[in-house]
Amino acid sequence: MDQKQQDAATIAALLQRVTENYLPRARRMLERVNKGEKISDFDIRWLKERYADSLKTQSLVSRNPEYSQLVAGFIDLYTEITSKAIENEKAG
Repeated sequence: MDQKQQDAATIAALLQRVTENYLPRARRMLERVNKGEKISDFDIRWLKERYADSLKTQSLVSRNPEYSQLVAGFIDLYTEITSKAIENEKAG
């Protein structure tokens, strides 16, 4: 299998995982922090893992730049959740 085929298979798997699991969970988490709720240690660990995942995709995205905005959007979403969660912690 050549690199394009490998990338296509990897991207398809990632998109399915993101669509079915990561995005719904991130949206629920964003709703909670926007309501002033704090996030759990489990949530923090999950966000760290997703951020690490996004860093691991850099070479894949560099070969397939049409996905760069999508990855950037997820990083922005995770950053928004994290920033709001920090505000909520500071607020007590």
